[in-house]
Amino acid sequence: MDKKDITRRDFFKLMGATGLAATGLVASSGQDDSHTNATTVPTGTMNRRTLTGDSVSLLGYGCMRWPMLPAPDGKGEMVDQDAVNKLVDYALAHGVNYFDTAPPYCQGQSEEATGIALSRHPRDTYYIATKMSNHHLYGAGLRGKELYDASVKMYQDSFKHLRTDYFDYYLFHILGSGAGMEEMRGRLYDSGVADYILKEREAGRIRKLGFSFHGDVRVFDYMLQESGIQWDFVQIQLNYLDWRHASGRNVNAEYLYGELTKRGIPAVIMEPLLGGRLSKVHDHVVAKFKQREPENSVASWAFRFAGSFPNVLTVLSGMTYMEHLQDNLRTYSPLHPLSDEEFVFLQETAELMMQYQTIPCNDCKYCMPCPYGLDIPAVLLHYNKCINEGNMPRNVQDENYRKARRAFLVGYDRSVPRLRQASHGIGCAQCNPHCPQGIDIPKEMQRIDHFVEMLKQQKA
Repeated sequence: MDKKDITRRDFFKLMGATGLAATGLVASSGQDDSHTNATTVPTGTMNRRTLTGDSVSLLGYGCMRWPMLPAPDGKGEMVDQDAVNKLVDYALAHGVNYFDTAPPYCQGQSEEATGIALSRHPRDTYYIATKMSNHHLYGAGLRGKELYDASVKMYQDSFKHLRTDYFDYYLFHILGSGAGMEEMRGRLYDSGVADYILKEREAGRIRKLGFSFHGDVRVFDYMLQESGIQWDFVQIQLNYLDWRHASGRNVNAEYLYGELTKRGIPAVIMEPLLGGRLSKVHDHVVAKFKQREPENSVASWAFRFAGSFPNVLTVLSGMTYMEHLQDNLRTYSPLHPLSDEEFVFLQETAELMMQYQTIPCNDCKYCMPCPYGLDIPAVLLHYNKCINEGNMPRNVQDENYRKARRAFLVGYDRSVPRLRQASHGIGCAQCNPHCPQGIDIPKEMQRIDHFVEMLKQQKA
């Protein structure tokens, strides 16, 4: 069967699926604000999946992008706890019960903020997922017992921050990144951390154990085929662009999802919007979506794609604003799975998007803070925004050159303070090992800086 002609139904048959009903897809009690649907947010109709034995909301709350405020001392930012409380309360009231966090999120503040917000509700009304994020410790040079001790402390601190005595879902974080197999072995096996965490699962302080994957596919295959660990779930990056067009070090989601499905391991989905990139697509792509469903958001297509696969337990979204939360609630309350024709349409849309080459930055901020003060995500996202809006001045002979040039330069200064722009980079590459997307950040910074300087000197 030709891959381009395969339908969603045919794909599920090849994966051994027996239909959406068998997966527990039953109703039960990063995005662009300008494209959200203003209709009422339904209650009591959130789809749930029971693939792990728990009744998990199809929409999961990713706690990596909580709203932030300037810190009182003027140094850095702090989580806006009042805003987090309101978002969590609203999510729970509308059926969301899965909350995914990690020690490094929100500059190390996410677990604490999430714990404060959730602990105001009965513990049996939500599921907590957090992670062994010792890649930062490994990257700082810790090895052996020193790495083990620091990792155990990280694990124990998570209980305190999240105000709980057990974790519903626990993950080895971002396996496959950095040095790939070597780093995975150093973090988990050489240090003894894997044995410790497995004993914690046996003791019941971890109910479900999994891992999140980015990068070297050899690590993914090893974890499934040779690790000897019985995985309760695995977290992968899946969206309609990465399905067959994964960039950088990422792996096509079609392969990752297929391998999990063959083994009966539920998938938790991260980056359904690619850090918001799939809600801020090129105007030509927006027009295609709006022609089909004028009242629905561009983002809703990406969430429907991710949620339509039967072996998906939950789809995580880092919803910073209430508008984002409400829009996603509409999509999953209840979900209207993609038709065969819509599935093919999104594959065609992905191929169209490949013509508009943006930088694959997901705004995860793993590259931050930059030791030289650059706001790396802001620089990359401004560049992508201008590509999507058609404001990329290329040639002084172009009809809209002056307008595009001004839009790029003025927007750059507004989006990124001058002392944090690409011109202040030194190419140290300290950020590169931390980027899940495999972006060569110094190279892109230098390219954008040269482009900006060219625009400043080249007047129409």
